Parts: sequence; structure tokens; C-alpha cells
Amino acid sequence: MARTVLVVDDDPTQRRLAQAVLEREGYDVVHAGSGGEAIDRLTKGGGADVVLLDMVMPGMSGLEALAEMRTAGVATPVIVLTASGGVEAVVKAMQAGAQDFFVKPVSAERLLVGVRNALQLTQLTAEVGRLKKHVSGRTSFDDLVGSSPAMRMVKSLGARAAKSGIPVLITGESGVGKEVIARALHGASDRAGKPFVAVNCGALPVNLVESILFGHEKGSFTGATDKHLGKFAEASGGTLFLDEIGELPLDMQVKLLRALQEGEIDPVGSKRSVKVDVRILSATNRDLNDQVREGRFREDLFYRLNVFPIEAPALRDRREDIPALVDHFIARFNVEEGKRVAGCSPETTALLQAFDWPGNVRQLENTIYRAIILSDAPFLQPHDFPAISGLALPASDMPAETSAAVVASNVVPLHELPPLPEAPIRILDDRGHLRTLEEIERDLIQHAIEVYAGHMSEIARRLGIGRSTLYRKVREQGLEGALKDAV
Repeated sequence: MARTVLVVDDDPTQRRLAQAVLEREGYDVVHAGSGGEAIDRLTKGGGADVVLLDMVMPGMSGLEALAEMRTAGVATPVIVLTASGGVEAVVKAMQAGAQDFFVKPVSAERLLVGVRNALQLTQLTAEVGRLKKHVSGRTSFDDLVGSSPAMRMVKSLGARAAKSGIPVLITGESGVGKEVIARALHGASDRAGKPFVAVNCGALPVNLVESILFGHEKGSFTGATDKHLGKFAEASGGTLFLDEIGELPLDMQVKLLRALQEGEIDPVGSKRSVKVDVRILSATNRDLNDQVREGRFREDLFYRLNVFPIEAPALRDRREDIPALVDHFIARFNVEEGKRVAGCSPETTALLQAFDWPGNVRQLENTIYRAIILSDAPFLQPHDFPAISGLALPASDMPAETSAAVVASNVVPLHELPPLPEAPIRILDDRGHLRTLEEIERDLIQHAIEVYAGHMSEIARRLGIGRSTLYRKVREQGLEGALKDAV
């Protein structure tokens, strides 16, 4: 999803100049002719990811507008522009909450660097906050990404369950984010800040399941050189999350049931039980009803765990959440890998939303990670996802020795190219009058798509416009079908 930049300037020419630079790099640009108009947009809907704010405007000055934004709780990064670069003006702007400061006229490169820096700082701040919540066990349902009906249902049910100590069974396919929901349940409960211990029951060695869950005394078996508390004792006072509970061996299911019913555990080798205070959350990607019927899961334990079921939806059932998830992962990996990817191009977002994602959110996360590592462009393109799009990296982005070989292998002799029509673009209509500029532009873009086989970078270069502008015009002119046919 493209980032939005709000340009606030009373001079229409300055706004158009900034728009031309930003749109060429794939940003969406919106305008405001005054500080009051900008404040209305940021506080009453619309919003923006970065604000370019002129300091000298009639009526409300840029500094006054910035002060009101911060008073209203708008945390959007603001870059101030002014015709004078005195130290006093810089200090006042920074004290008012500006992120950066440009002296007009600003070069295109400086403007783009400033916007990227502002976006990166926002991502850093958000990632630090997320990590703090994760480490302290205070992740809440507000931190869950997605606003689709299915996710709203999950958040609503989870918020209700969090207020009590009721056992919750989270079901769903592998990779849908069951542990994330469990952490939100813990963070929204009165046990927030207390231990959250996650155990993958499917990964426990069969001969060590009892010791890992309930602990053991020193010398209780060969290799037990020290006392071990076990996961139940580690989670005492907090939450124990039993992931893939359907993989737990039957003999351990009996002991788990007793621990849940009595609130006490029997460490291996211990002569007395130990009281524990834990809230149990469990999850599975299997149908436990089927396992109960087949005798592979105890019915009494199933009813004990399945008091409050929550089903985590598959990603293909909430495609409208994909752009938000993509932005979330881009922001995270930018911070982790020191990258500056601003987002996805419109056609990339459409491509990702159309894919079925059998591995769900986990697959999407890893796919975005790979694309971030490989991409050097501001916005991720379809060729950054070859397994989904089927497109290879453009020759211009390949190493020199590789691109030369690829280009040589794809050169089509001139005599094999289809002949161009003699008059592909008509200037006059059937009555001899000039056609509208919009009609001529549509024919020109459609012709370029056919001639250059849908290669958008080449089409944009030949037409002398930016790629983002070209994609916007393709959408506005309804030429998506022609683009698909050409590719």
C-alpha cells in the first residue's frame, strides 16, 4: 500500500512541484491550501503518513498549525519548509515537534530522503513499542492487525474471554496466528505483565513430556543432575499456552487433566504435589472432535479445554486485511534489516490479495521478508514475488553479467516484430472534430501496452511519466484488462 504525503502550502505551484517529485517515486499525494485545512484532514478523517508543511502561510502559520496538530494528538511526522533557514526558525520548528526542516527551494533528492527518513523513524518507534509490549506480556487486541469481519469477531470474543479466567481453545489452520491471539488474551487479562509461557506440544520429546511440563527433582532419572521446575511452575501467576494440544500423548493427557482440575502438579521424583496458579490457553490445527471419536484425544480433557472456543480465520477468508499485514511486515523488516522500503505498488497489492496463501499469515510474513531483502526500490513490485507472479527480476536490476545474458537470450529480431498500425492514434473524431485529450491519452497508453508487451517500466519511460502515474492512469482509464492480455 502506497504511503500518503500531505503537502500543505498556500502556493499551488509549490504543491504541484512536490507532487510531481513524490508521485514519481510511488507516493500518494494529497493537498491542503492552509493550516486549518490540514488539521481538519488529520483529525477528522483521511490522515497521512507524512506532512510537508510550509511555515509562512496567510492566516494560520505553519508553526501554529504544527502546534495545534500536536495538541490534538496527531503524531504524524511533519517536515517543515520555509524560504529562510535561520537558526532561530529551525529551533522553533523542532521545539514545536517537526521531524525535519527544509529550506526552499529543496532538491528532489533531499525531499525524498527526508520523507524516507520520516517514515523510517515512524516505523522504528512503532516497532520499539511493539517489542516492549511483547516482552512485558502486554500485547492487546488493539495490536492485532486486521479489521475484516472475521478479525473483528476474533477481537470481540477475545476481549470478552480475557476478562475472566475461562479456558480458551483457539482453533485454525497452521500459520493463522493462534499464538498472537493467545498473547493478546494474556495481555488483555488481569494477568498482563505476568509470565506468558508457550509450549509446542508437538515438539516435545515423548520421553521428556512429563518432565518438561511438570518438572522433576534432582536424581529422579538418568541425566537429571539438577532440579527442574517445569512449564507449569514457570507460568505460575500468569498464562500457560499449550500449542498443538492435539499432539499430546494419551498418558500425558490424563496428568494434564488432573493438573487442570486440582490446580496442582506432581513433578517427576517428587513425593508431594505442588500448587500452581495458571490460566490455560490451548490451540490446535486439528479437529479435536474427530480425534475424540477416534480415541486419540480424551473426551473429558476436550470438554475441559473447549469451554470458550475461538476460531482464527484463514488468510484467504480475510483478504481485505492483507494490505495492512503487508505494511506491518514491511515496517518490521525495515527496522530489523535496515531497509527503506516504503510499501507496495498498487499492482503488487492486488497480486498479493488475489493469492490464496495456503500457509496463511506465516507464509505471507516469510514472503515479504524475502522480497524486502532482495528489493532496492522504494516500492515492492510483482517481480519481487516470483513464486506468485511468475515474473523474473528485470534485466536492469540484475548483475551486469547476468542481465547481459538474459537480454541477449530475449532479443527479438526486428523482422519478427508485429508491424505497427499506420495510424494507431486518431486525433479527429468521425465528424472531423478534435477528440478529447482523455480519449487520445487512453488510446496512446493502450497502444504502448500492446507495443511494449505490458512492460510498465519501458512504457513509462517512453511516455515520459513515472510508473506510479502510469499505473494510476491505467486504473482510471479501465485498461487493466489490456495490461493482463499483454502480459
